[in-house]
Amino acid sequence: MKILIPGGSGKVGAVLIRGLLAEGHEICVLSRSPEPQTTCAVREVAWDGRTSGDWSREIDGADAVINLAGRSVDCRYTKRNRELILNSRVDSTRVIGEAIAAAKRPPPVWLQASTATIYAHRFDAANDEATGILGGAEPDSPSTWRFSIDVAKAWEKTLTDAKTPHTRKVALRSAMTMSPDSGSVFEVLSRLVRFGLGGRVGSGRQFVSWIHEADFVRSVDWLIRNEAVEGAVNLAAPNPLPYTDFMAGLRRAWRMRVGLPAPEWLLEIATTVLRTESELVLKSRRVIPGRLLQHGFQFEFPDWASAAAELAERSRSWKRNPHLAGPSIPTRPI
Repeated sequence: MKILIPGGSGKVGAVLIRGLLAEGHEICVLSRSPEPQTTCAVREVAWDGRTSGDWSREIDGADAVINLAGRSVDCRYTKRNRELILNSRVDSTRVIGEAIAAAKRPPPVWLQASTATIYAHRFDAANDEATGILGGAEPDSPSTWRFSIDVAKAWEKTLTDAKTPHTRKVALRSAMTMSPDSGSVFEVLSRLVRFGLGGRVGSGRQFVSWIHEADFVRSVDWLIRNEAVEGAVNLAAPNPLPYTDFMAGLRRAWRMRVGLPAPEWLLEIATTVLRTESELVLKSRRVIPGRLLQHGFQFEFPDWASAAAELAERSRSWKRNPHLAGPSIPTRPI
């Protein structure tokens, strides 16, 4: 299949492209800073993420569009960064919808990135697509957290409003994708563990939702092929767990016995210094993949212990033998 991936030059895009190439798909990436073609299977085409242009020809005849475009949220939520985060998501989604609507041969399916952060900060029950509570009105969460939820809602509304009657639309409410790639969430957390800092943060009760890269790629491929599924879909392993247990599992995978805790006040200082937000760690994201399970999708890594062990072992193998990492897909700002 020919698959078009706007914003595919980011970290999640690199993971997805590696997996889709292994399945034999032809990939075209839309990027603000395209590089010369390095393989026969991956092309990069320029776009600005806001306006139509020559890139829209790639939509016509594509078998699937997977829009991952959006400014990284790993930053301080200053007024300027908030504008960039929101506009980069809404504008790219809008213009993709316009290109699909204008295409003579529109793609059969459009998978649009969203986020599991759209759900409420809660501990009492898991959020699936049918019964989950959307966030924004929780009495026990900081008002600053509402920004991420407002962005997610605006993102999905833009997808819903797009007039694409011949194209099935799926909103990918993705949890953190775990891979051993450089700069990935897994690598950052693993570095903390290896330095003895992988203990409880805050109360440690906040739930962590995650998905192994193999299941992320498999679920995306499955959604492209499964014509019965549209609308919002949670891409998360079926067993989220509290942060304390999550980090304990990661320490076991790295054979580390000690993980020093960090109180909430210390985390606030650290995230300020690192120019990121404490919400990324403190918000409870208890999300389960109700629709995937309902339709019979089988997870290769349903529990964190097996996923963490596999990722840690592969990370060690890659460091010993870098060629085992497979094709290198460069990551750049989206």
